[in-house]
Amino acid sequence: MATQSERRQATQAAILKAAKRLFGERGFAATTIDEVAASAHVAKGAVYHHFETKEALFEAVFDLASQDLLAEVDRAAASEEDALSAMAKGTQAYFTACAKGATGQIVLHDGPAVLGWERWREIDNRHFGGRFATALKRAMDDGLIAPQPIEPLSRLLLGAVTEAAVACSGRDLRRAGSDYARAFHALLDALRVK
Repeated sequence: MATQSERRQATQAAILKAAKRLFGERGFAATTIDEVAASAHVAKGAVYHHFETKEALFEAVFDLASQDLLAEVDRAAASEEDALSAMAKGTQAYFTACAKGATGQIVLHDGPAVLGWERWREIDNRHFGGRFATALKRAMDDGLIAPQPIEPLSRLLLGAVTEAAVACSGRDLRRAGSDYARAFHALLDALRVK
């Protein structure tokens, strides 16, 4: 027999799964808590028991979608031999993943609007955005790029990717993302020590 803690975790997981699907398909504004509850096969009160507001539920979904996105990025980048190539490959995977259904809607379209820019960046920095400084430090340690302050360079590169991702949303992200990924790869190559 399941413990109360296991039942609570199962209910929360069902709510998050339903909300991720609905937010991804319909967007935040067009999704109601009633629809999430019905899709998760729980009472509306159960949703509010686990998530105080619709925005709190969205934030949990955004965090989950960001974790999933990071896993895809890490899988793609793992096959590369050096840090700059891994950043380029990971960024291409980021654009590709955001071109697929729910991820782009949640991460790029609704994320900044619902969470606000600061909170969106804070969560992203725990996931995709947080990898930039680490990769740049590795690239410097490996002699791929000249030593320089990591944080400004990381923020500039992440800003380029973020702007490209936001600019691509609402367009054919798969095609536009491929163009932006090639441009980002060229930018990284320009940093390489010759």
